[in-house]
Amino acid sequence: MATVNTAWDYVGQNIFKTWVFMFLFSLFTVGVVYIFAQAMGLENIGGLSFVGFALILTGIMNFVSYYFSDKIVLGLSGAKPIEKKDNPEVYRMVENLCIAAGLPLPKIYIMNETAPNAFATGRDPKHAAIAFTSGILEKLNKQELEGVTAHELSHVGNRDTLVMTVVSVLAGTIAILADFFMRSLWFRGSNDRDSRGNAIFMVLAIVAAILAPLAATLIRLGISRRRELLADASGVLLTRYPTGLADALMKISSDRQPLKAAHTGTAHLFIVNPLKGKDVGGWLAGLFNTHPPIEVRVKALHEMEGKV
Repeated sequence: MATVNTAWDYVGQNIFKTWVFMFLFSLFTVGVVYIFAQAMGLENIGGLSFVGFALILTGIMNFVSYYFSDKIVLGLSGAKPIEKKDNPEVYRMVENLCIAAGLPLPKIYIMNETAPNAFATGRDPKHAAIAFTSGILEKLNKQELEGVTAHELSHVGNRDTLVMTVVSVLAGTIAILADFFMRSLWFRGSNDRDSRGNAIFMVLAIVAAILAPLAATLIRLGISRRRELLADASGVLLTRYPTGLADALMKISSDRQPLKAAHTGTAHLFIVNPLKGKDVGGWLAGLFNTHPPIEVRVKALHEMEGKV
């Protein structure tokens, strides 16, 4: 396998792996739906009534989340909008990087938090927002802050909100179907011939109902980690200075100040997991992390030095 060294290599690799994850996730969802439909004896109508309701419900939930998640997240974080006169240096930095990235200027927010961190949100580049903690503005130098900003703007340019919404729809569909199937077992009659489904499919469906939601969560988290690596590499293409982002990641991750406004529902948005101590090491534990290990990210960034 060819060595991956440049930022372009990392961008291409992570885009490819993301779409592989998405394709496999789609196949996995179809397979789970097929097993449930067969087990419940819905094969004659293709399982459409069973699947359709779940798809519509999760679609509505994620449609609302997609269009209003930015307002919800910004509200939960306590972020306040600023104008150019409030912080000209930060404003100009974001403006310059947006010009380099070919993106419209997002709304800029500040969180009154001493912990250094940042996140971006918004359904598309025209409706994007980027938020910094006051701590990150105080503790990072110009090059480090540019690296963080480029990373967050790359999330906007890469449409990561859209990608993660699609992934959430698939994961939500599997969770709802699994719950629906397990509840339906309580209403089966003894003469129902296993709901006219094949006994083998019934066993498979029970196993799928238990394991599929966990598997869907792992795939969703795997895609989230890939998008973080992609944003790292894409950000480097904007600043042409991998060391800035690498140093920023080390400073943010080593800071012990807790981010009070952070919780599990929004942790994946931040450039570094704000829930201190939650990114656990080890292969198995790492499957449940929202972010790749800092060591992995920093190593990849250092490999890009002089090659962008």
